[in-house]
Amino acid sequence: MDSASLITRLAGFFDARIDTPAWLVGGVVRDALLGRDAQDIDVAVSGDAQPVGHAVADHLGATAVPLPEWNIVRVALPGIAKNSRPFLIDVSGHAGTIEDDLRSRDFTVDAMGIPVGCWDSEERFDSIIDPLNGRADLARRILRAGSDDVFASDPGRMLRAVRLAQQVGLRMEPDTARLIRRDASQLHRVSPERIRDEFMTILAATGARPQLEVLDRLDLLCRVIPELEATKRCEQPRSHHYWDVWGHLLHCVEYAEEVTAGHRNNAIYTMAPWTANEDSYFAEVIGDGHTRRTVLKLAALLHDIAKPQTRAADADGRVRFLGHSEEGAEIVEQRLTSLRMSRRVTDLVSDMVLHHLRPSQLRHGSAMPSPRAIFRFYRDVGDAAVDTLYLAMADVLAARGPDLVPERWANYARMVAAVLEAGAEQPGNRNGNPPLINGHDLMDALNLPSGPRIGALLARLREAEAVGEISSRQDAMELAARLVDQGDRQ
Repeated sequence: MDSASLITRLAGFFDARIDTPAWLVGGVVRDALLGRDAQDIDVAVSGDAQPVGHAVADHLGATAVPLPEWNIVRVALPGIAKNSRPFLIDVSGHAGTIEDDLRSRDFTVDAMGIPVGCWDSEERFDSIIDPLNGRADLARRILRAGSDDVFASDPGRMLRAVRLAQQVGLRMEPDTARLIRRDASQLHRVSPERIRDEFMTILAATGARPQLEVLDRLDLLCRVIPELEATKRCEQPRSHHYWDVWGHLLHCVEYAEEVTAGHRNNAIYTMAPWTANEDSYFAEVIGDGHTRRTVLKLAALLHDIAKPQTRAADADGRVRFLGHSEEGAEIVEQRLTSLRMSRRVTDLVSDMVLHHLRPSQLRHGSAMPSPRAIFRFYRDVGDAAVDTLYLAMADVLAARGPDLVPERWANYARMVAAVLEAGAEQPGNRNGNPPLINGHDLMDALNLPSGPRIGALLARLREAEAVGEISSRQDAMELAARLVDQGDRQ
């Protein structure tokens, strides 16, 4: 169901309730003027929204979520596609006129209304109520605050301003940017969940690095993630391009986006391994409504977060960041928990930060990684293994920047491709075959009790299979028997 057909059903509902005037307001009007299908629908009614909102939900067979503190009822309809977000209708009530309601809204382009009953009319745009001249701002592609206190009254609107400008393609008007910088210190009043959702939506969109830079210029980014402040002007060794840690992190986000773009961009990125498997893998929604691709960009932003506090010179005067992966994983755990990220997202990003150097340590010189090294990488990194390989590629690109040597990059990308291919064939990994034997097999055949010894044997057998030491059930049983015998004789 698209928004147009849904609005037609809403119009039928309100036509039968002639005592309840209703207006379509906000984004649905803005998007209609732009010729875009709205993602969500806002309906304004006079008075108490609670009975009207619940009646709308009953009419549509949807779920009503009361938000009485805002005089809103959120009506949620399940998304059509698997794992897609629900379609939302916010029914809000106002005490004064519809013009008063529109003047209280955050941005002029969202302060327009159309009577619900006029939606299907060819002259619907002639019925627009536009007290703040939002239609003119929309035509000029300008995002303008509706009033001087729009952010002070609701600081969450500051992040929404950046997100909306990005999504709709608007240029933020200078006075609006000034108001955000003036009120940026109030962001702490916003719930962590709302900050999380706005920030992750900004990060999810194509072109995340420029938007992160916008957030920083508006004094917002380091209020969302305070630990980033110390990365500014934290210099890197000569092996990195001239970017400091801050610049490296922002560019790593850009490159994480590029290496998961499916070979659609610059030829240098087509060297990164990419198949239909990777395309579906990074499109998987894994938590908080976001995909692995977006979570990878979050890890790219945070992977060197602990470099400032671990920066030190060794005996030869070389700048080192010993332990920054381990300390970074702890910082990530704390920061993402405070932002109310889901457990799975927090664990995934923390694991990527902890292991982001591992892919580059898999080989020595020009030789490809050994089967044993690849097995241990997948064993240790687990669910984050594939993601960490792509983070490592973005990290390499962001470390070299314009100084990148194409041949070295091609060799690195080939190494990652080999690790991906070998990993997919290992027992228990993506599309892999099941192990040759299980714990019950060992206990029955070798007369062993359940316990840690069985787990250790299975781990040793999985590694032996991965590196080609065994290839059949009989091989596995024989190796297990030898290992048990060796252990008994020690």
